Amino acid sequence: MPDSQPRRPDDNAPDSADAATTADHPALVLGGARLVDGRAVDVRLSGSRIEAVGTAGSLTARGPRIDLRGYLLLPAPAEPHAHSDTALTADSAGPDSPGPASHRAEDIQRRATEAALLQLGHGATVLRTHVRVGDVQGLAPLEAVLQTRRALRGLADVMPVAVPRLLTGIAGADSLAMLRDAVKMGAAVVGGCPDLDPDPTGYTEAVLEIAAEHGCPVDLHTDGDDPARLSRLAAMAAGLRPGVTLGPCGGLAHLPLEAAARAADRLAAAGITVVCLPQGGCAGAERRTTAPVRLLRSAGVRVAAGSGALRDTANPVGRGDPLEAAYLLASQAGLRAEQAYALVSTSARAALGLPDVRVEAGFPAELLAVRGERLSAVLSLAYSRIVIHGGRIVARTSAVREYCDSEGDAATGLGGLPRQGRPDPGAGPRN
Repeated sequence: MPDSQPRRPDDNAPDSADAATTADHPALVLGGARLVDGRAVDVRLSGSRIEAVGTAGSLTARGPRIDLRGYLLLPAPAEPHAHSDTALTADSAGPDSPGPASHRAEDIQRRATEAALLQLGHGATVLRTHVRVGDVQGLAPLEAVLQTRRALRGLADVMPVAVPRLLTGIAGADSLAMLRDAVKMGAAVVGGCPDLDPDPTGYTEAVLEIAAEHGCPVDLHTDGDDPARLSRLAAMAAGLRPGVTLGPCGGLAHLPLEAAARAADRLAAAGITVVCLPQGGCAGAERRTTAPVRLLRSAGVRVAAGSGALRDTANPVGRGDPLEAAYLLASQAGLRAEQAYALVSTSARAALGLPDVRVEAGFPAELLAVRGERLSAVLSLAYSRIVIHGGRIVARTSAVREYCDSEGDAATGLGGLPRQGRPDPGAGPRN
């Protein structure tokens, strides 16, 4: 197979490989990787894009070459629904904890940064994170997450969503003003939870008005168990650009089938994207049930999958792992492995307004290499991972499983341990 010809998904693609290559981003060749269609290929990255794809061993390297034999190469996941400001606070809520989690800006930033790095290690190179604004904390949590975004520039992209608790009546007036300030500070998206406001319709109207003023996307929390409220929301949001996302919508799964189907049809007609949370709930979610993904997809609703809470009180064991979300969609929601992975990668990127990623020349170099030969095996045992963002390796996880040798040292059981690995242990990184 010859090198694939450069394809430009958008007008920002460089005119040549030299234009894309910078001094600190030399061309990188990923050698011998397996694609989902079974091909073994070399992939050359130049700058932030894929420059060429050819048969294994066919591409030369003007810079480093990474041996990816034994790895499956995929478009990198994106995280469409995180809660970085409350992440990693579950341990502070237990009976043996020294006290509640600190809400100082520096502590929120530290936790948000650690959470983002955990998710980057799992493969998510872009994170949309919902951040509470208003009430006692004001804009401090948002400022902390914005500091995290600045600190991680070049490693991962962090997209904060400003989430006020109330927006209507006297109690919501201050939060409404603060939401406008949050957008000016740098919040990429406006959101919130209409279900918690005494006037859900008024809350939604306020969010949509601010989004229209500033040209921002909208990302709202809703359980989705009230068909009338969901229909009103869909009618209000129809046609809004750059778009409206709802999640986690677990209550849709508890509606009668006909009512759920009608709601799905209205969401599809309004062009609304639903982000489900297969790994559990999140702050503001009343149910842990996953939205009826197959029903929504059959109605034509754009569906993506996110992680939700990462070890906070809403989900103390949340992992923030997009591959686990895909695994759950495949094992419990009845999706094929390819469909399930698309919900955490291609569909998630589309929900965030990001360009498509394919392992083809000209596309963004946002990639994830996972130990395994087939996607189903990768979703089952996704231990060793290499994460590529902007054309360079930004995270790497290597797992080695060892087994006790029956003829080994009787005292330790560690003599002559056979290792799980590739048939050719000398070729490239081990599992």
